[in-house]
Amino acid sequence: MAPAINLFDQHGMELLRREMRLDPQCIRALRNSICKRFDSDDVSLEDFPAASRLQLHSLDLFRRCDSKLDGATKLLLRTAAGMLIESVILRIATGRTTLCVSSQVGCAAACEFCATGKMGIARNLSHEEILDQVLRAGQLLATEDRSLRNVVFMGMGEPFHNEANLYRAMELLISTEFFNISPTKVLVSTVGVADAMLRCVERFPRVNQALSLHSVRQDVRERLIPLATKFPLDELWRTVAELNRRQPASVMIEYLMLAGVNDSEDDARELAAWINGLNVHVNLIPYNPIDDAPQLVGSDRQARLAFAKTIRDAGFKTTLRYSLGNDIAAACGQLVRRENREIAKLATVSGSRLQS
Repeated sequence: MAPAINLFDQHGMELLRREMRLDPQCIRALRNSICKRFDSDDVSLEDFPAASRLQLHSLDLFRRCDSKLDGATKLLLRTAAGMLIESVILRIATGRTTLCVSSQVGCAAACEFCATGKMGIARNLSHEEILDQVLRAGQLLATEDRSLRNVVFMGMGEPFHNEANLYRAMELLISTEFFNISPTKVLVSTVGVADAMLRCVERFPRVNQALSLHSVRQDVRERLIPLATKFPLDELWRTVAELNRRQPASVMIEYLMLAGVNDSEDDARELAAWINGLNVHVNLIPYNPIDDAPQLVGSDRQARLAFAKTIRDAGFKTTLRYSLGNDIAAACGQLVRRENREIAKLATVSGSRLQS
């Protein structure tokens, strides 16, 4: 029996259409149903003549975790190899609904403050696996009469370490034939892979970008983000300036507030000086503690407010963010890390048994 063809494999779908002599309108109707209306699988496939030949999902739903504090939902999804990733749905009180998507299993950036970074990297996700996160979240939200408004690549992994699959996924996200999401509603967050940021804006000039900055002191930034040694602050400034030249949207500057590390009045003034001349929007983010970094403590509210005032007084748009889904570890990937270790351990044990 021929292997199933994934809905997001355009070449495979075209071969199937020719083989089955399907009307192109039949394919369009299927894509509209599943990618735009987020109908259930059964409804989408009901009138499709080659339903048995299709694969709509490349990930299995392992577990759903709903916050009891706010509108966050974490979807734990399992790859064909058994590894777990997570996507997070954020139902903002204002009515906006955002999906935080993963691009890798684990992350090689190894940022000091991030539990996912402590996993290391297992592998990149395919564009089909990236898009299935969007599909599953969209279907879930459709049952609530909600629509998916924003897609942000802020989940597991450094998106620009998986450029080819990231770009393929974004092409279909904004394609009128597939999800038809406005590129201005898509955001890619990076720890600062400067050359990839420029390639991205060249290819997707309307897609937003976010830079995880966290300090404008090179030594502090290197301590928090090891990759900072490869892409120093002066190069990042030039990169953000070039993004400003090529696109009208401001670049989001993400700044994690860490007590005694980057939250002093001097830190605020230095950040304001660093972003001078740039079109940016500063997001001040509260820190969610992780077991692997007990030395890091989040700044208190008073420190965050004072920091924000300094940046605003310097003339920059500044937002004090708040965390959603703290009770389900939706921001850090701790649960996935623990469970992936167990899966890897079981695979090693099974492999040893087979060899013996």
